[in-house]
Amino acid sequence: MNADNFHHLFAYHITRNREIWEHCIVPLDATVFKQKLSYSVGSIRNQCVHLLNVDERWFSGLPGDPLPGWYRADTFKTRAAVREKWDQVEAYMRSYLDTLTDEMLQDTLEGDIRIWQVLFHVLNHGTDHRAQMLAMLDSLGAPTFAQDYFYFAAGMPIKVQGPKASN
Repeated sequence: MNADNFHHLFAYHITRNREIWEHCIVPLDATVFKQKLSYSVGSIRNQCVHLLNVDERWFSGLPGDPLPGWYRADTFKTRAAVREKWDQVEAYMRSYLDTLTDEMLQDTLEGDIRIWQVLFHVLNHGTDHRAQMLAMLDSLGAPTFAQDYFYFAAGMPIKVQGPKASN
Protein backbone atom coordinates (compact mmCIF):
# COMPACT_ATOMS: atom_id res chain seq x y z
CA MET A 1 0.00 0.00 0.00
CA ASN A 2 1.13 3.51 -0.70
CA ALA A 3 -0.24 6.98 -0.04
CA ASP A 4 -2.03 7.11 -3.40
CA ASN A 5 -3.86 3.89 -2.55
CA PHE A 6 -5.07 5.41 0.72
CA HIS A 7 -6.15 8.61 -1.07
CA HIS A 8 -8.27 6.41 -3.35
CA LEU A 9 -9.70 4.35 -0.47
CA PHE A 10 -10.65 7.45 1.49
CA ALA A 11 -12.30 8.89 -1.63
CA TYR A 12 -14.45 5.74 -1.49
CA HIS A 13 -15.10 6.19 2.26
CA ILE A 14 -16.11 9.83 1.94
CA THR A 15 -18.14 9.28 -1.22
CA ARG A 16 -20.15 6.40 0.27
CA ASN A 17 -20.79 8.41 3.45
CA ARG A 18 -22.13 11.28 1.34
CA GLU A 19 -24.23 8.99 -0.85
CA ILE A 20 -25.87 7.39 2.19
CA TRP A 21 -26.58 10.87 3.49
CA GLU A 22 -27.98 12.25 0.23
CA HIS A 23 -29.94 9.24 -1.01
CA CYS A 24 -30.98 7.49 2.20
CA ILE A 25 -30.93 9.89 5.14
CA VAL A 26 -32.13 13.16 3.60
CA PRO A 27 -35.47 11.58 2.58
CA LEU A 28 -36.14 10.49 6.19
CA ASP A 29 -38.63 12.35 8.30
CA ALA A 30 -36.82 14.24 11.09
CA THR A 31 -38.43 12.05 13.76
CA VAL A 32 -37.36 8.86 11.96
CA PHE A 33 -33.79 10.22 11.76
CA LYS A 34 -33.75 10.31 15.58
CA GLN A 35 -35.97 7.27 16.16
CA LYS A 36 -34.56 4.96 18.82
CA LEU A 37 -33.37 1.68 17.36
CA SER A 38 -32.09 -1.22 19.42
CA TYR A 39 -29.13 -2.17 17.24
CA SER A 40 -25.58 -0.87 17.60
CA VAL A 41 -25.42 2.75 18.80
CA GLY A 42 -29.11 3.45 18.21
CA SER A 43 -30.78 5.83 15.81
CA ILE A 44 -29.58 6.80 12.36
CA ARG A 45 -28.50 10.13 13.87
CA ASN A 46 -26.51 8.28 16.52
CA GLN A 47 -24.82 6.17 13.83
CA CYS A 48 -23.84 9.30 11.90
CA VAL A 49 -22.49 11.05 15.00
CA HIS A 50 -20.57 7.93 16.05
CA LEU A 51 -18.99 7.57 12.61
CA LEU A 52 -17.94 11.22 12.33
CA ASN A 53 -16.67 11.21 15.93
CA VAL A 54 -14.49 8.13 15.44
CA ASP A 55 -13.12 9.48 12.14
CA GLU A 56 -12.29 12.78 13.81
CA ARG A 57 -10.64 11.17 16.85
CA TRP A 58 -8.39 8.90 14.77
CA PHE A 59 -7.46 11.66 12.34
CA SER A 60 -6.69 14.00 15.25
CA GLY A 61 -4.38 11.41 16.77
CA LEU A 62 -2.43 10.77 13.57
CA PRO A 63 -0.64 14.15 13.53
CA GLY A 64 -0.63 14.32 17.34
CA ASP A 65 -3.41 16.90 17.69
CA PRO A 66 -5.53 16.84 20.86
CA LEU A 67 -8.31 14.27 20.69
CA PRO A 68 -11.83 15.69 20.68
CA GLY A 69 -14.21 14.37 23.28
CA TRP A 70 -16.98 11.89 22.61
CA TYR A 71 -19.97 13.72 21.21
CA ARG A 72 -23.41 13.08 22.63
CA ALA A 73 -25.69 12.48 19.68
CA ASP A 74 -28.56 14.29 21.39
CA THR A 75 -26.62 17.56 21.26
CA PHE A 76 -27.12 17.47 17.47
CA LYS A 77 -30.74 18.63 17.32
CA THR A 78 -31.09 18.67 13.54
CA ARG A 79 -29.79 16.86 10.49
CA ALA A 80 -28.22 20.15 9.41
CA ALA A 81 -26.15 20.22 12.62
CA VAL A 82 -24.93 16.66 12.01
CA ARG A 83 -24.11 17.44 8.37
CA GLU A 84 -22.24 20.62 9.31
CA LYS A 85 -20.02 18.73 11.76
CA TRP A 86 -19.53 15.85 9.33
CA ASP A 87 -18.40 18.33 6.66
CA GLN A 88 -15.89 19.81 9.12
CA VAL A 89 -14.52 16.37 9.96
CA GLU A 90 -14.32 15.45 6.29
CA ALA A 91 -12.34 18.63 5.56
CA TYR A 92 -10.00 17.84 8.47
CA MET A 93 -9.47 14.31 7.13
CA ARG A 94 -8.78 15.62 3.64
CA SER A 95 -6.23 18.10 4.97
CA TYR A 96 -4.32 15.29 6.68
CA LEU A 97 -4.58 13.02 3.64
CA ASP A 98 -3.19 15.84 1.47
CA THR A 99 0.06 15.61 3.49
CA LEU A 100 0.24 11.80 3.52
CA THR A 101 3.37 10.29 1.99
CA ASP A 102 4.50 6.71 1.49
CA GLU A 103 7.08 7.17 4.22
CA MET A 104 4.51 8.38 6.74
CA LEU A 105 2.54 5.14 6.37
CA GLN A 106 5.34 3.30 8.19
CA ASP A 107 5.49 5.77 11.10
CA THR A 108 4.26 4.39 14.41
CA LEU A 109 1.96 5.62 17.12
CA GLU A 110 1.79 4.37 20.70
CA GLY A 111 1.99 0.61 20.93
CA ASP A 112 3.88 0.29 17.65
CA ILE A 113 0.74 0.65 15.55
CA ARG A 114 1.67 1.95 12.13
CA ILE A 115 -0.14 4.83 10.41
CA TRP A 116 -1.28 2.54 7.59
CA GLN A 117 -2.91 0.25 10.18
CA VAL A 118 -4.85 3.13 11.71
CA LEU A 119 -5.99 4.28 8.28
CA PHE A 120 -7.10 0.75 7.43
CA HIS A 121 -8.97 0.56 10.73
CA VAL A 122 -10.83 3.81 10.00
CA LEU A 123 -11.86 2.48 6.58
CA ASN A 124 -12.99 -0.84 8.04
CA HIS A 125 -14.91 0.87 10.84
CA GLY A 126 -16.68 3.09 8.32
CA THR A 127 -17.69 0.13 6.16
CA ASP A 128 -19.05 -1.67 9.22
CA HIS A 129 -21.16 1.28 10.38
CA ARG A 130 -22.40 2.09 6.89
CA ALA A 131 -23.56 -1.53 6.60
CA GLN A 132 -25.34 -1.17 9.94
CA MET A 133 -26.95 2.08 8.79
CA LEU A 134 -28.08 0.58 5.50
CA ALA A 135 -29.71 -2.35 7.30
CA MET A 136 -31.37 0.02 9.75
CA LEU A 137 -32.52 2.32 6.96
CA ASP A 138 -34.01 -0.65 5.10
CA SER A 139 -35.91 -1.67 8.24
CA LEU A 140 -37.30 1.89 8.39
CA GLY A 141 -38.48 1.68 4.78
CA ALA A 142 -35.86 4.10 3.51
CA PRO A 143 -34.01 3.71 0.21
CA THR A 144 -30.67 1.92 0.29
CA PHE A 145 -27.93 0.76 -2.08
CA ALA A 146 -24.96 -1.60 -2.19
CA GLN A 147 -21.90 0.17 -0.81
CA ASP A 148 -19.43 -2.30 -2.33
CA TYR A 149 -15.95 -0.94 -2.94
CA PHE A 150 -15.79 -2.76 -6.28
CA TYR A 151 -18.61 -0.63 -7.71
CA PHE A 152 -16.77 2.52 -6.66
CA ALA A 153 -13.44 1.32 -8.09
CA ALA A 154 -15.13 0.36 -11.36
CA GLY A 155 -16.79 3.79 -11.58
CA MET A 156 -20.25 2.26 -11.49
CA PRO A 157 -23.03 4.52 -10.17
CA ILE A 158 -24.95 3.37 -7.13
CA LYS A 159 -28.41 1.90 -7.71
CA VAL A 160 -30.70 3.29 -5.05
CA GLN A 161 -33.44 0.81 -4.21
CA GLY A 162 -36.35 0.81 -1.84
CA PRO A 163 -39.88 2.00 -1.37
CA LYS A 164 -38.90 5.66 -1.32
CA ALA A 165 -36.27 5.50 -4.04
CA SER A 166 -36.49 7.89 -6.95
CA ASN A 167 -33.97 6.70 -9.52
